[in-house]
Amino acid sequence: MNDITEMLIDSTNRIMKDICTKELVNESEKGRWAADLWDMLAGSGMITVAIPEVRGGNGGEYTDALSILRLAGKYSAPIPLAETYVANWLLNQLGADISEEPLTIALPSRNELFSFKENKDGWIISGKASSVPWARFAKQVLVIGKTESEHALALIKPEYGEIAFRQNLAGEARDTITFESVFMDNCEVIPIDLDWVMKQLRYSLAVTRIVLMAGALERVLELTGKYSSERNQFGRPIHRFQAIQQQLALLAGEYVAAGVASDYAVDAFQKGQLSKEIIMAKIRINEAAGNAATLSHQIHGAIGFTYEHILHQNTRRLWSWRDEFGTETEWGMELAEQIMEKGQTGIWSFLTDK
Repeated sequence: MNDITEMLIDSTNRIMKDICTKELVNESEKGRWAADLWDMLAGSGMITVAIPEVRGGNGGEYTDALSILRLAGKYSAPIPLAETYVANWLLNQLGADISEEPLTIALPSRNELFSFKENKDGWIISGKASSVPWARFAKQVLVIGKTESEHALALIKPEYGEIAFRQNLAGEARDTITFESVFMDNCEVIPIDLDWVMKQLRYSLAVTRIVLMAGALERVLELTGKYSSERNQFGRPIHRFQAIQQQLALLAGEYVAAGVASDYAVDAFQKGQLSKEIIMAKIRINEAAGNAATLSHQIHGAIGFTYEHILHQNTRRLWSWRDEFGTETEWGMELAEQIMEKGQTGIWSFLTDK
C-alpha cells in the first residue's frame, strides 16, 4: 500500500465515520438521498478515482477506488458509488465523457436490450429495466441496447422515464425504470462490442460487491467483538465462555478468508484479468457473508435483531449483496464450464496458475 492509498483510506474513513451514521442509513431506507455524503466525497475528489487526469478524473489505480468502496461497505453508505465507478470506468475505456454526478447501470440480459431508433433530430428510446440500483437518485442511467444496425449504450436521464420504487432486503433502492418511445435530442449513443461490454460490466460489478461485502464483514466482526466483551452474563463478559470463543473464532475465520479472496480479486482486476480469481472470490465471499451473519446474530442474541441496534444494517446488506451480480450457484456453473474447457491436462494449471 503506497502513501497515496493510505491517505485516501484515512480521509474516506473519517468522512464515512462522521457523516454515514446509523441515523443517516435508517433515513435512506425511508427514501432520503444522502446528499451531504455524496457532496463531501465529490468535493474530496473521490468520485473519479482510477480515471486519468487527462480524461477529467483524479488519477490513481483501481485498487485505490476499491479501497474507498470497501469503506463504503463497512459503513453501509447509501449512495451509488459502486455503480458510478463502474460506469465511469467503462465510459473512459470507450472514450466518452465521465461524470462526478451519481450514475447507475441497468444491466440487462440479452433479451432485455433497449431499443434505439434514430431520427433526424435525436433518438427514440424504449425499454424496461428492473432492479436498477439507486435509479431514483441517479442523474443518469447507463443503458445497453441496439440500433437498427449495431449494439450501443447511452446515458439517459431517469426523469425521462417512469420509475417504480423498489428496495432490496437492505432497504437500498433497486428500482424498475421504463422508457416508452422517449425522444431525446441530446443523447449520445455509443456503438459497442456487446460481448466485451457485458463481460466488463458483469465482472466489474461483481468486484464491487466483493469489496463492499469485505467492508461489511469487517464491521460485523468489530461490532460482535465489542458486544461480546461488554455483555456480561453470570458475572463475566460472554467472550470468556468457550462456546462464544468458538463462534468468535469461526467469525474471524470467515472475515480473514473473505479478506484474502477480496484481495486476490482486486489484484486480478487491477491487472485487467476478468478471470477465475474474481469468480472464486465472489463464491467464497458469498459463503462468508451467510456464515458471518448467522454467527454474529447468534452471539448478539435478541438485541442483534432489533431495529435500534446497528448490526442489521450490515447483515441485511451482506444478504442482499450476496445475491447481486452472481450467486454462488451462477458463478460456480461458470467456473465449472471454464474447467471443463481446459480438459484433463489443463485442470491443474487452471487451478494453480495466477
